[in-house]
Amino acid sequence: MNPEISIKELINSFDLDQKFKNIASKVIDNKRINIKEGVLLFEKGDLGFLGVLANYVREKKHGLKVFFNRNIHIEPTNICIYNCKFCSYARKIGDSEGTWEYSKEEIINKVKEYDGIPITEIHLVGGVHPHRDLHYYGDIIKSIKEIRPNIHIKAFTAIELEFMIRKAKMNLEEGLLKLKEYGLDSIPGGGAEIFDSEIRKEVCDDKATTEQWLRIHETAHNLGIPSNATILYGHIENYEHRIDHMNRLRELQDKTGMFNTYIPLKYRKENNKLGYIGEVSRLEDLKNYAVSRIFLDNIPHIKAYWPMIGKETTQLSLSFGVDDIDGTIDDSTKIYSMAGAEDQSPTLTTDKLVQLVKDCGKIPVERDTLYNPIKIYNYIK
Repeated sequence: MNPEISIKELINSFDLDQKFKNIASKVIDNKRINIKEGVLLFEKGDLGFLGVLANYVREKKHGLKVFFNRNIHIEPTNICIYNCKFCSYARKIGDSEGTWEYSKEEIINKVKEYDGIPITEIHLVGGVHPHRDLHYYGDIIKSIKEIRPNIHIKAFTAIELEFMIRKAKMNLEEGLLKLKEYGLDSIPGGGAEIFDSEIRKEVCDDKATTEQWLRIHETAHNLGIPSNATILYGHIENYEHRIDHMNRLRELQDKTGMFNTYIPLKYRKENNKLGYIGEVSRLEDLKNYAVSRIFLDNIPHIKAYWPMIGKETTQLSLSFGVDDIDGTIDDSTKIYSMAGAEDQSPTLTTDKLVQLVKDCGKIPVERDTLYNPIKIYNYIK
């Protein structure tokens, strides 16, 4: 944002209805917008206005900084007991094509491939395998920590956790404490999908409920395990559903303060049962990032997951409230490539990530999982 032009001057440059002026005044005065106002921003907000307001919030929190980390994804299996209509990833035991089940040894060998390489995070998620419980995965975490004791392990969506803890015949608090003992450091935000019960019933009726997802994250937070949060947008939900989803996250964050980042995940249409509805536009992606940044006043970071939306849209998102672009990944995830994402071989070197950020006039910051800066780069191109 041009420091010579105040945010109020920028807002006044738009031909705005009084309702939008009131929303802008609230945001500038650090006051929370309500659900009705959030829906209004989605339904009738001019994209330029949304970008200016979201960028104001973003720069107030983080200046020109854009965060990334050196991470890899390991997906132990895509065998899954659930049948989500939006999923292009899951397979059943006995399926003849596209199925994998990595053994503990194979997973450890994948980690060993990065000996001497300064990754700081392993992101461990996959399908909900019917025969694998908390102790199976906990032993894998423990073994990883034995060879990379300082690595941060962010592992298992709430959907995976609900099943593996139940299968181990433990209650939620016992299970999360045991995983923490094994070496779990934080949990990702996946599995949230959309919280509205009717929409959830339509797209993922057989998996853990909204209440279970929220309870798992709240329990983790109370045990000192931070987490991320997500939404799956651009399928059969509407704007009211998106704001309801964010409001529930905002309320939980008010209680615990332990969500690190919010990650809007775009529905991708290839190879799944909802493909007939198509995909939302890039403009809708940018609107979604902007409204998310404006509405979620208490979640510090908004992440654009670049393997999902592509590098170009990721760069655009940095002007619409986004301050984090995930990490190097190193072609180690298949969840979105199997659904038709733009980056079919998702990998970026640190140098390329830094340049991607610099090309947008922003300051690249390598971080750890908890957003402690590791290196702040000169922002000159």
